[in-house]
Amino acid sequence: MRTSFNIPDALIEEFDRTWRDEGIENRSRAVREAMLEFVESHSRLEDTSGEVVALVGFDYRHHDVIRELHSVQHEYQDVILNTSHTHQGEWCLESLFCRGNAERVRELTYRLRDFDGVRRVKVMMIRDGDE
Repeated sequence: MRTSFNIPDALIEEFDRTWRDEGIENRSRAVREAMLEFVESHSRLEDTSGEVVALVGFDYRHHDVIRELHSVQHEYQDVILNTSHTHQGEWCLESLFCRGNAERVRELTYRLRDFDGVRRVKVMMIRDGDE
């Protein structure tokens, strides 16, 4: 299937440099691998249930969304144990250390992704008590 995407020039240049550095044969193959990784990550997040311990990390433009982000974090105080925050110019990196119901942590993750000023959200989740 052929398709097209609107991607900023700087991102596509970095993507092309990355897949070439890794020795991937072409851009199509690299895109397929990236898409599979995204789908697998989403599936893991969706399939996790019960009590979890999680680290949710995200970066964002401080001035664009700080009030709204704090509002969302207050809504999820039942699962957020503590936070860590660092500034990098106009960008910030924040880590939320969570413990509680997997569905609540998943909801929090998706809410954070809704903001235009948030560039990316990553979650590392484990079931409590898993070996």
